[in-house]
Amino acid sequence: MIDIPELPALAPAGADRMRTLAETILLDFSHPRVAALVQGRGWQQLTEHGRIAAAYAFVRDEIAFGYNRDDDLKASEVLADGYGQCNTKSTLMMALLRALGIPCRFHGFTIDKQLQRGAITGLAYWLAPRNIIHSWVEVWTGERWARLEGFILDKPYLGALQLRFAGHRGAFCGYGAATPDLQCPPVDWNGGDTFIQKDGINQDFGVFDSPDEFYGRHGVNVKGLKRWLFQNVIRQRMNANVARIRQAAPAPAPAQSTGPGSALVVDQDQSNARHAIR
Repeated sequence: MIDIPELPALAPAGADRMRTLAETILLDFSHPRVAALVQGRGWQQLTEHGRIAAAYAFVRDEIAFGYNRDDDLKASEVLADGYGQCNTKSTLMMALLRALGIPCRFHGFTIDKQLQRGAITGLAYWLAPRNIIHSWVEVWTGERWARLEGFILDKPYLGALQLRFAGHRGAFCGYGAATPDLQCPPVDWNGGDTFIQKDGINQDFGVFDSPDEFYGRHGVNVKGLKRWLFQNVIRQRMNANVARIRQAAPAPAPAQSTGPGSALVVDQDQSNARHAIR
């Protein structure tokens, strides 16, 4: 985990505001699929806070946690898939916010792949880069820039993790989460920041106007033969594993709490966990 500075409360204005509201190739909010969602839900009639909250709840819980074929999908494609991970959910979240007239921007990072252990296993984990491209969305609330990351894991999946590790108290790293408190992570949006993977961040690329700009500069997670294997073989197994976790009864979990400076880290065997000093 690295320190990420607090955001200055500078309202976007002029050209900056236009860039935080612009449609792009990936943020294709005028696509009929995206436009129909926004219109059909009646989100435009809500207050500014209500619009952000509605888009956030939709992306978190109606777009299930799962692995798409690419990081750099269009928002309309993520919506069609009906599932996503940090990067694809961020793209959809930004498209919905901009469709609702809410300024937003993209913040790019990498995370240690350790936090994916358990959700990703076997060959898939071996093929994953050590440092995985990661992102969250920063939204202008009218008063400040709020950092939104807590939409990555849908409530049923997160609830299954909380049951699986019901005896654990304190920091947790694995199964797609890296958080100071698995039982009470800051994932509900009430006007401030939300996080679920922040404690796994190990590199900060800074802020970008759009995911298009970020991927144009830094690329995506998997390339070449690994990308073909991921798209056509491996991600299907990964998504099946995520579905099993979401639906499974809780497994035995460590009963002890971690002390200061320690965390529960999922081991290579996804059924085990260990305590590690951070």
